[in-house]
Amino acid sequence: MKRRNFLRAAVVGAGVTAFGNRLSGAALAAPAQNGPSPYGALQAADANGIQLPAGFTSRVIARSGQKVASTGYTWHNAPDGGAVFADGSGWIYVSNSEINPGGGASAVKFDASGNVTGAHRVLANTRQNCAGGKTPWNTWLSCEEIDLGFVYECQPNGPASAAVQRPAMGKFKHEAAAADPVRKVVYLTEDTTDGCLYRFVPTTWGNLSAGTLQVLKAGSATSGSFTWANVPDPDGSPTATRNQVSGAKRFNGGEGLHYANDTAWFTTKGDNRVWQLNLTNSTYELAYDDSLVSPGSAPLTGVDNVTGTSSGDLFVAEDGGNMEICIITPNDIVAPFLRIGGQSSSEICGPAFTPAGNRLYFSSQRGTSGSSSGGITYEVTGPFRS
Repeated sequence: MKRRNFLRAAVVGAGVTAFGNRLSGAALAAPAQNGPSPYGALQAADANGIQLPAGFTSRVIARSGQKVASTGYTWHNAPDGGAVFADGSGWIYVSNSEINPGGGASAVKFDASGNVTGAHRVLANTRQNCAGGKTPWNTWLSCEEIDLGFVYECQPNGPASAAVQRPAMGKFKHEAAAADPVRKVVYLTEDTTDGCLYRFVPTTWGNLSAGTLQVLKAGSATSGSFTWANVPDPDGSPTATRNQVSGAKRFNGGEGLHYANDTAWFTTKGDNRVWQLNLTNSTYELAYDDSLVSPGSAPLTGVDNVTGTSSGDLFVAEDGGNMEICIITPNDIVAPFLRIGGQSSSEICGPAFTPAGNRLYFSSQRGTSGSSSGGITYEVTGPFRS
């Protein structure tokens, strides 16, 4: 039996439910597989070098080292994780900068018609800000991807001086964050080959200045039940947070993180997996694994940032791979949604939708140059599923 088929059979036998399984008693299935995109095939590349489905268009919003439209504000290098916030009748796209030193985050403001009306800095003088997450009270959590890194809470409308360091959320190699308003916690990924998944339980929901950092405990399998245990020393020194709790489950390079409907999805780049936490019954499983795609080649590799839509679709950005954003549908289909050509030395970062769900923002961190100074931030508009 071929390795992919063998692994797939093993996973099914172990009881991994499908990404779209609503626990309705239906037969268990394997993680997402190749299939036709609900948006159809990718068309020829447009003027920006992006292949999109029919009916979608792209535009460049900002370029590293250049002024954003007519704002006079210079866009940061190495744009990374991002999120969109409502702003009156318009919206704001916030984007991290993954450089060290310097880091931080910037924002672009749009009016109701999508015109750029301003740009500004929301976080400054930090280190290698990779991904992060949006809170229900409309702040941006910007995460430092360095050893003993911090989480910073930022105001999308700025200024940078309003950003606050949140040491209670732990000092480790942070990647992404996702708030769960039902359980009133924030989940956190860790970008190391032996990283963990954490949750922060604030003493008061809406205030991240104090609380308890916990780590997920589970077995070594790709599915099963999990529990949470307190991390004794969130400062992570002299013992790293991931090494303080016996039985903490290891994940190979934690990356993007998304919460919706009592479920948290997160990616691990070391093994090209998308994991699913079922928070109502405290179980975990695989939503996608490139080694389990059969037949055919895996469409999604280099898994990185992830976001979702109200339709239940996940949009997963690639770090490398074919420079694609792929879709994983609720009925377990994985397929490319877009592809950027001529930028093989870059990665796609920061996918985020507007509140209306009809515009998608993201960046190519190093653009065509392969350098952090070559970053490009894009917008894609079209008939996204609602």
